Amino acid sequence: MSDKQSRRNELDAKMAETGFWNDPEAARTVIHELKTVNAVLKPLEELSRQADDLEASLELADESASDEFDDDIVRGVKQAREDFETFELKSMLGGPNDHCNAYVTIHPGAGGTEACDWAEMIMRMYLMWAERKRFKAEVVEREPGDVAGIQTVTIHMKGEYAYGYLRGESGVHRLVRISPFGSADKRQTSFASVDVLPEIDDTIDIVLRDDELKRDVFRSGGPGGQHQNKTESGVRYTHLPTGVAAESRSERSQHKNDANALAMLKAKLIRLEEMKREAEYAKVYDEKGEISFGSQIRSYVLQPYQLVKDLRTDCESGNPRAILDGEIDKFIEAYLRMKLSGSAAR
Repeated sequence: MSDKQSRRNELDAKMAETGFWNDPEAARTVIHELKTVNAVLKPLEELSRQADDLEASLELADESASDEFDDDIVRGVKQAREDFETFELKSMLGGPNDHCNAYVTIHPGAGGTEACDWAEMIMRMYLMWAERKRFKAEVVEREPGDVAGIQTVTIHMKGEYAYGYLRGESGVHRLVRISPFGSADKRQTSFASVDVLPEIDDTIDIVLRDDELKRDVFRSGGPGGQHQNKTESGVRYTHLPTGVAAESRSERSQHKNDANALAMLKAKLIRLEEMKREAEYAKVYDEKGEISFGSQIRSYVLQPYQLVKDLRTDCESGNPRAILDGEIDKFIEAYLRMKLSGSAAR
């Protein structure tokens, strides 16, 4: 924590300099970093104050022959425990990109129409979670399924630590239920993949060389009207050294799609570096595995019994409806705690 305290002192000194606001963009960067540092230090300082108060109360209780301090001590311990748990959760969101907004992309896997419907159910789950968190969620790319559901969707999640909360949702999600599309009332297993990327902001420095990029334009197509069908407004960027690609077709303007595709490419490269640091790149489902049996991170069983279980943390719930209505914080927190303990495999 001494490093963070030193950094806070440096940032405070910068803000006190004459002419600090002469460069508004640089000033915003400093303020953003200071806010991030204070988000850790201020709760820690409050916990330290509570510990000092409890220590003083215990000393007074030892010196007193009565139980007059007992209630205060019990209340103080309870409050300190609750505040510590809150601080612990915040400390789990200490990754370099955890403070960023996020892009959540969902694709159906094995299961045909069932999988497309399942992908739409997952989209709804995350949109309802965002509403509970009071995050702003915008669907920036959506391709409907042939019969029902969606072929792909990308949601732009805007909120404090959106990426930090959601990054553990990346992986394959499995659904078991009675099919609403068949006539035999048989159980159906469907799969969908979730990929979460950080939105790159001014505090993250990533340089893309022109000679390492391939840019393609294409007709956007889809239900976007005549302009999209007749104009090459879609843009795709490919990073040649890694083969990572990103595209945007949701905007009518090629200029806007160009900016969106480039931002998405940077986000994917940042995510790739994170996975390399975690020594997991070779295991990632969208590079080495299928969106099918054996690769899921979480199962949602609606029939013959009701259970949602995360296969990484063993966290589970017997109320799938609540989970599908966006109550996924217990799974998010269980994953963060596993990562904090150093026992996570992903």
